[in-house]
Amino acid sequence: MSSSEDDTPLVKTNGRSAGPVTDMKMDNTPETNGHVDPGVSLRFGPVKSVGDVEMKDAADAHAGLAGKRKVRTSVGQRKSYAEPESSEEEDQPLSKRRRTSVKHEDPETDEDVPLALNGRKLPKASETRIGAEESDSDVPIERKLASEKLRIQQKAEKEAKVARKSEAAQATKTTAAAKRKQVNGVKKEPVDEKKPVAKKASRPTKTETAASARNGKAKATPVKKEESEEVEEGEEEEEEYRWWDDPTKGDGTIKWTTLEHNGVVFPPPYEPLPQDVKMKYDGIPVTLHPEAEEVAGFFGSMLNATQHVENPTFQKNFFSDFKDILKKTGGAKDPKGNKIEIKEFSKCDFQSIFAYYDAKRIEKRNIPPAEKKRLKAEKDAAEAPYMYCLWDGRKQKVGNFRVEPPSLFRGRGEHPKTGRVKARVQPEQITINIGKGAPVPPPPEGHRWKEVKHDQEGTWLAMWQENINGNYKYVMLAANSDVKGQSDFKKFEKARELKKHIDRIRKDYQKSLKHELMVERQKATAVYLIDQFALRAGNEKGEDEADTVGCCSLKYENVTLKPPNKVIFDFLGKDSIRFYDEVEVDAQVFKNLKIFKKAPKKEGDEIFDRLTTSALNKHLSTYMQGLTAKVFRTYNASYTMATLLKDMKATGNNAEKVKAYNDANRRVAILCNHKRTVTASHANQMEKMSERIKGLRYQRWRLKQQMLNLEPTLKKKKGAKFFEMDEDMDMDWVKEHQAFLLEEQQQKIKKKFEKENEKLAAEGEKEMKASELDSRLEAVKEMELRFKKENKTGKVEAEGKSPSVARIEAAITKLEQRIETMELQAQDKEDNKEVALGTSKINYIDPRLTVVFSKKFNVPIEKFFSKSLREKFEWAIKSVDENWEF
Repeated sequence: MSSSEDDTPLVKTNGRSAGPVTDMKMDNTPETNGHVDPGVSLRFGPVKSVGDVEMKDAADAHAGLAGKRKVRTSVGQRKSYAEPESSEEEDQPLSKRRRTSVKHEDPETDEDVPLALNGRKLPKASETRIGAEESDSDVPIERKLASEKLRIQQKAEKEAKVARKSEAAQATKTTAAAKRKQVNGVKKEPVDEKKPVAKKASRPTKTETAASARNGKAKATPVKKEESEEVEEGEEEEEEYRWWDDPTKGDGTIKWTTLEHNGVVFPPPYEPLPQDVKMKYDGIPVTLHPEAEEVAGFFGSMLNATQHVENPTFQKNFFSDFKDILKKTGGAKDPKGNKIEIKEFSKCDFQSIFAYYDAKRIEKRNIPPAEKKRLKAEKDAAEAPYMYCLWDGRKQKVGNFRVEPPSLFRGRGEHPKTGRVKARVQPEQITINIGKGAPVPPPPEGHRWKEVKHDQEGTWLAMWQENINGNYKYVMLAANSDVKGQSDFKKFEKARELKKHIDRIRKDYQKSLKHELMVERQKATAVYLIDQFALRAGNEKGEDEADTVGCCSLKYENVTLKPPNKVIFDFLGKDSIRFYDEVEVDAQVFKNLKIFKKAPKKEGDEIFDRLTTSALNKHLSTYMQGLTAKVFRTYNASYTMATLLKDMKATGNNAEKVKAYNDANRRVAILCNHKRTVTASHANQMEKMSERIKGLRYQRWRLKQQMLNLEPTLKKKKGAKFFEMDEDMDMDWVKEHQAFLLEEQQQKIKKKFEKENEKLAAEGEKEMKASELDSRLEAVKEMELRFKKENKTGKVEAEGKSPSVARIEAAITKLEQRIETMELQAQDKEDNKEVALGTSKINYIDPRLTVVFSKKFNVPIEKFFSKSLREKFEWAIKSVDENWEF
């Protein structure tokens, strides 16, 4: 290709040649005349015309030319789009080249089979669209927070410029100081007060830790002379390893020097079913080989999980694997020993197996607490050697040291392999990673390990390949270990670093949206969508995910254009969860997407056919070392949360403050598209909460009636309305609720009696007799008589010792606070039913921001992080104060 051809600008043609023109001229060709034409795609419907080209006819005409996307088979096919000179073909303008369905990239980053071609149709929007149009949590972030989002972005860009300027000034100052030292020829000792104390490395004071955290980097530990006494006192305590004060720790490729551990824990062997418990086929009980019987038990034990066992895909995959195992193990036999061929799933009856396992579950639930405690202690003692390892001499907790038991694979979302049999993992499949001088943990008797490695660059202790997706499973350190904590710390620090470059990146992609080279336009458009709408890049696949779509792998049918500037995205994203959103985009982005969809493109073809995730990440790394598409999600989530929290004035009690935090978190979750399907149990949970609130309001009414019983004149003073029962409570509901209260009280008395007896037995004392329980249950009978009298007379007698109006009013005040708190919780739960707050809070919002909120508004951190999360984010909790900034 000649150089003149390389420089030919991107122009639109209708089968006729086009000379070099400016980009502005391209946008005013006869096809568009400077205006945005109608969209070119109606989901699964007819394709509209654009200009003088009928898109559907064009697609049909080119049907023979555009084949399915080819599998990438060699690295030699790889194309790099990071540098203009990387490929002659890539530098061709749109008029010179248009590819429809073939994309070359790394074989390991191969994207999914097009949704339109893999035999699975996307559901209708009406079937899965979350919530109503007015739903607060369903309104897309670009509509709901349009002005606020713009303000946050502008603020971020200003801060980026200031940060870079400050960094440059600091670098100049450091360089100048270094030069002065060289000129003097003698390195002088510092004479100020910040000279380090000459003693064993001491921990920094709280003030220093907070200051270093605010600066975004951990400092060394010099202390002022007057502070040394405080540090010495701290050293009397057991020394704590604060790795987060030294972020350079672990930057090298070697992750450990010495490593010792005891291997993994295998699940117990299969226990065959009793002789009288059989699977039936066509009404006949059948005898199976233990291996096949175990698989039948997988399905039979979960008949109550209807969302799985009634799923046709789940049934099909299970039955296919079940038949293979039957064939391998000799098939099924009837009671007389005759062979039975199992051909139809509909004739299989697993009810007796379900009844057996259900009875076992009930039996396990009913084990006395003391026995449960004993069994747990035995299990903990057996697993104790596996729970910790020695990593460079430090005791570290191991995360998932148990090998997964065999079962049926469920997967997430609409996984095509749901129902497949997860085979039992044998020691011969497991590779152990351990230090060279350390003793290798012995495998189970009669077995051997697949391999023993000494991989010092790996942070895994053991690994094996599972049979469903062929993915590798790793035994890693626990979330609260130093290694895992450092990984999280670096992830969020990387997002903080992006703050300094976000303005340049946005300025560049806005400019490149009109670039004359197709690959550059696609690159700019993809970065725009990833930054503005939190789309995933497209190749970030988890271990148990189905074939899904991301930004770089969007297909023709996943994008529908609605003039003047609306775009509908409709595809199966991560975890096979449907992503459906209608967004307003920049006018140039709309034009670009229309160009990317132009004929001969058709369903199954890729929108970004000149772009790969690896090429996109390589381009991003030119702005900042280690920058990838996924960092934008963390940055946008954390920066948005930081801005919202900075402007927040959380007031009221803890419940109100937590709701204010959750409201901000919800906005971030919507920004990051962390939507979830409303769970089947949500309506039931909301109904229970509503009943509990209603029950509290009924208690409030009873207390008010007791006030009247003590002082009838209050009806005139406070007004009759104050003492009326709420409108949604009729006599039928009151009687039903009273029955519930009686049952609840009875259960409380019984449980308390059992616990006291267990305590007496544990202490070797004589247990209480059943007559004592009967005596205690008399209180329930008295309560029942009281309810009957109240229902008959309509009056409630004052209860308790020395009742008074003042005491009852105090009780009402407390009850109203409980009602208010529960109503806030119920509203919060309803608002969050379609938003995965946990995902954004744990994975994308810097946990230090949650700690800042906790300290700033004096809300216990336990309100936000569970015990396991507090251990995971110990570095965040201990490293910042309320003044820290993202």
